[in-house]
Parts: sequence; C-alpha cells; structure tokens
Amino acid sequence: MRFGQTGQMTLTRDQLALRGRGIALEWITLSWNIVGVVVLAYLAFTAASVALVGFGLDSLIEIGASTVVLWELSGGGQSRQRRALRLIGAAFIALALYLLAQSSAALLTGHHATPSAGGIAWTGVTALVMFSLAYGKRRIGTALGNPVLITEGRVTFIDGLLAVAVLVGLTLDLWFGWWWADPVAGLVIVYYAVREAVEIFRPVKT
Repeated sequence: MRFGQTGQMTLTRDQLALRGRGIALEWITLSWNIVGVVVLAYLAFTAASVALVGFGLDSLIEIGASTVVLWELSGGGQSRQRRALRLIGAAFIALALYLLAQSSAALLTGHHATPSAGGIAWTGVTALVMFSLAYGKRRIGTALGNPVLITEGRVTFIDGLLAVAVLVGLTLDLWFGWWWADPVAGLVIVYYAVREAVEIFRPVKT
C-alpha cells in the first residue's frame, strides 16, 4: 500500500482482495449489531437489567464504529484515517461514561434486575461472534497496515469482552441471586474502554 500525490492509497490486487474481506467483516458486524439492538431492547425492558441496557448501547456504538470503518475503507487517505480513528475513540469514551454512570447508580440504589435466560443465551452467542470478527479484523488490518480497521477490531473485541462480562453477571444473578453482579459487569468494561480511548488520542511520538 502506498499514497499517491493526492494522499489517496494505491492498492495492489492482493490488498484490494483483503480490503474486500475487511469490508465484508464490517457488514457482518453491522448486521449483527442492528439485530442485537432490537433483541437487547426487548430483553433489557423485560429484565430491567443495567448490564443489558449497557450492552445494547455498546451495540449502537459498534454500529457507529463499523459505519466509520466502511466510510474509511471506501475512500482511504491519511486524513480520512485520522478522522475515523478520532470518531472511534469518541465512541469508546461515550461507552465508558454511560456504563460508569448507569452501573454506579444501580449499585448505589440497590437495583435488582430480573435474571434473564434469553439475555444469557444472546450474550453467549454474541461473545463468540465478536471474538471471531475481532480476530479477522486484526489479521486483515495488520496485513493492510490499516490502523482504522485494527482499532475497530479492538472495538469489536471490547464488545466481546462486554458480552462475557454481562453473561457472567446475569448467570451469577440467576444462579446465586447476586444482584450486584449485573452492574459490576458494566464496570468491568469501563477500564478497557478508557484504555483504548487513551491509546487512540495519545500523541504519536516522532
């Protein structure tokens, strides 16, 4: 991959094929999360679960991040990459702030969610899907030298981690009645989201 005088990337045939695979992974991610928003909205309403609400918001952020990457891959150029990375970083910050506020409020008020078998099933399957997509994005992004795809792969990985955290919280609540596990599941992911945002916005050393 190289940049021409206009700042646009010139891709080889192999790189074009890799970019096509990256675009396909983003469309799969986008489609899964669109369905997930609908499913999670229903599950969160019926279970009154902070973790499921947070996971639904994370799905919305993942939709935005995938859209950003599709936009970046369609045009290329260093300027577009920088803007795309900033948008993804902002998504991480929004996710961390929301989960911090909602989980803290649930812990302080002693909010008790209703254990949800549907939520457990959905988050379990979603975790497997997100980890698989994240692995693919990292491989393709590294092969292309595309920091936007690599970074969005980390967003997808965070989505998988959040699914696991929510899965554990819901399971502990269902099996042992540990109501606090639901909001704690949301707090677990705050650290990872903040770390990724800091990494994105950290000035590049020259």
